[in-house]
Amino acid sequence: MYKVACLPGDGIGPEIISAGRKVLDAAGERFGFDIEWDEYDVGAERYISTGQLISEDELKELSNYRAIYFGAIGDDRVTPGVLEKGILLAVRFYFDQYINLRPVKLLKGVETPLANKKPEDIDFVVVRENTEDFYVGIGSRVKSGVTKNELKVVRDLYSVKFGLDVETDADELAYQIGVLSKKGSERVIRYAFDLAEKRSKKLASVDKANVLTDVYGLWREVFNDVSKNYPDVSTEFNFVDAVTMWFVKNPEWYDVLVTPNMFGDIITDLGAMIQGGLGLAPGGNINPDGTSMFEPIHGSAPKYKGKNIANPLATIWAGSMLLDHLGENEAAAAVLSSIEHSIEERAVTRDMKGNLKTSDVGEWIAEDLLKG
Repeated sequence: MYKVACLPGDGIGPEIISAGRKVLDAAGERFGFDIEWDEYDVGAERYISTGQLISEDELKELSNYRAIYFGAIGDDRVTPGVLEKGILLAVRFYFDQYINLRPVKLLKGVETPLANKKPEDIDFVVVRENTEDFYVGIGSRVKSGVTKNELKVVRDLYSVKFGLDVETDADELAYQIGVLSKKGSERVIRYAFDLAEKRSKKLASVDKANVLTDVYGLWREVFNDVSKNYPDVSTEFNFVDAVTMWFVKNPEWYDVLVTPNMFGDIITDLGAMIQGGLGLAPGGNINPDGTSMFEPIHGSAPKYKGKNIANPLATIWAGSMLLDHLGENEAAAAVLSSIEHSIEERAVTRDMKGNLKTSDVGEWIAEDLLKG
């Protein structure tokens, strides 16, 4: 018996999570385990009616679970960023989910915008650092006449760099500080090396150390230090702008990539498109020793809420990752195989040129799983 917390969220979230749960329950029936689902009412509706995002007590409760199944967050009635920061990022940081795991795999039957590329050409994993870099929230807006002490460094740098007095020559400026720690870099890089050892023993590091030399210079130093413990893994450094080109031209070059937070955020969306679109893009927010969360990386699509037409495949794939995390590896592989079978049989939603509803896709894949 596994206890799994479920946060359906907003928009299409409840519909795609319902389809995902149906599939995971079927996987349990076939492979001999049960999932007890505990659902949490967290999202836009509660925030609009009560002003509450996610409470400290709820976060403490969630710490009792190894896995969280998350739908989607976001609502047109709420200022962008409020729900995302107050719920999604709050969970990631509270549980120190320092790994964002993104498989980029072209399944059979899926069209890719890349000419002449086949499933064997697009099959890699991006390991993204998930708690540091430019997402630590250190930044501000500086306006003329403001003399706060914490802004002095920014003012001094601005003056030295441009020879200007921010009080008289600039109405306003903004800054955001990226922070990497040796410990934070080491743990995600080590995770990536461990993953590379299980796959093709090939790991690429992605950064921008040729320009942002201090912050990503540390990243490279840590990468080189960790690599000494993995002599069988071949390594290379890639600048992030080059990676975006090679993803398009030669995605077959890559197997496992590890990258700081911001660059990982960007290149995984490119990865999603070359594997067929956001409807086929799952993600895991991992703490190997704590509570992890699995979700589709697309948004809540409020305009499709309640219409039962959203593509649930990314959510079901995220469920496969959840099973893998729980140690049900055979069941996880079977779920992915049934997803691929549904695509080959065109048992999919209209965005993939099918005619099934969201719930129909969940039922089809669940039945396919039970057939074995």
